[in-house]
Amino acid sequence: MREQLVRFVESERERFLFFCGEGFLWESLPVGARVIYGPPPMEPIADLEAAIEQAVENPINADPLSAQLRRGMKVTIVFDDLSLPLPPMQQPDIRQRVIEHILRKCGEKGIDDVHLIAAIGLHRRMTPDELRHQVGDRIFKAFYPLRLYNHDAEDPRGLFFLGKTEQGEEVWLNRRVAESDLVIYVNINLTPMDGGHKSLVTGVTNYATLRHHHNAHMLLTSFYMDPPRSSFHRVLQRQGRLIEQHIRHFQIETVVNSNTFPPIFALLQRPENSWEWWEAMWFHLFRFGGAVAPFELNWRIWHSIKAPYGIIGIYAGEVESVHEQTLKKLAEQQEVTIKGQSDIVICGAPYLGPYNVNSVMNPILVYCLTTGYLFHLMSIGKPLLREGGVLIFTHPLYERFHEQHHPSYVDFWHTVLPQTRDPREMAKFEPAFAYNERYIHLYRRDYAYHGVHPFYMWYWGSLGHSYAGKVIFVKGNRKVAERLGVETASSVREAIEIAKSFLGKSDPSISYFHLPPIFTCRVE
Repeated sequence: MREQLVRFVESERERFLFFCGEGFLWESLPVGARVIYGPPPMEPIADLEAAIEQAVENPINADPLSAQLRRGMKVTIVFDDLSLPLPPMQQPDIRQRVIEHILRKCGEKGIDDVHLIAAIGLHRRMTPDELRHQVGDRIFKAFYPLRLYNHDAEDPRGLFFLGKTEQGEEVWLNRRVAESDLVIYVNINLTPMDGGHKSLVTGVTNYATLRHHHNAHMLLTSFYMDPPRSSFHRVLQRQGRLIEQHIRHFQIETVVNSNTFPPIFALLQRPENSWEWWEAMWFHLFRFGGAVAPFELNWRIWHSIKAPYGIIGIYAGEVESVHEQTLKKLAEQQEVTIKGQSDIVICGAPYLGPYNVNSVMNPILVYCLTTGYLFHLMSIGKPLLREGGVLIFTHPLYERFHEQHHPSYVDFWHTVLPQTRDPREMAKFEPAFAYNERYIHLYRRDYAYHGVHPFYMWYWGSLGHSYAGKVIFVKGNRKVAERLGVETASSVREAIEIAKSFLGKSDPSISYFHLPPIFTCRVE
């Protein structure tokens, strides 16, 4: 059935939807262009409670969870923050279901010293309502705020220095985590970029730890989707294994299917030629309405959506063994095998990425989402785009910022980017942002991303940008595009013509990486 996910345009009368921020484009593609769709949702696990019990009591390369629990011990449950999944999951979130299961087992063993920590790393703190959505009312009322809280990567008393790896990379860890008798990580996997050692190494550490892999050199030379050869992964692994030497760690990873939207928007995740007439009419009514509605209304509609994901995999035990099974299940759900690279790759950029949940997709986040994350999703095996080809994205590139969530982004946009777009050159500005007292205060006491965060986003996006010969944004604001170092076009067809001229080819190969849902391409 996977063959049906790849089709070729047969007529210029055909039209395709392209996410364009909070709106859509409805455009044609040249005859012969390859359109790649994401796989439909796999059937979810019917009995989640039984599946959770099976996973934790029959773990991979570890003792059963109940055998590891004993009266009087200090247990810390760490869980992924709101950057996963996208969109946020309808209640009950799978993290709530798993944590409730763990807490019952702790109660049966007479354990009352239990803390729950949101693994925000250098992300913004989650609000009480956001925490409540993930863990549910009962857990929230029982634990918040003294025993349910966000990790603080800038709390000098709340961090513990574990040491250095054999290559000299520092490793700091949340003190409560480091001093616990048992640490249980509850993960939710949406892409191959999630889970594994990354859970603890990025979620409950600090800048001094992250800077060894989140830096311009590492992120410009490492394809994230190629772990065996990725220096980024090797550093993560060294730091993760050092952590494993100091704590008792029980990893629980869950995998969601591709059921991204509730029924009212479910047609978006199906091929256009499968729509019923009334679905097509509904889509165009919504598209036209969104085109004339104010930004704030469109923003509120999209950010109110919660995804009806089904759980297709639950694995528990030793972190590396667990993650291996997680990646296999993700591949079952998400991977589409593609024969050959393309001269031009097109992709619609949606309204949401990991760092603007309940927030605004500013230009730097658009850059990271497109030439960073989306480029990596189409690059398992090797990139869908041939080196030096043209990337085309559809997004308005508006110059909007959420000043509470992204204060350092505003300053990065106005002071760093006008001076340089070269990641290696801009790295000299990084310490001034990383150690800025104002940004640290806003990270700790308000709801701001860490001061260094925009640098990481730029580094992520720079790999795809430097790999491509040209990057074009359809409907993009020209002023914003100029600062990002990309070009603009008024339509997909105009962007293709610009790409043809750049490539010097009258009939280049074209692939449309058709979102939603999120999926990956394995290119052979």
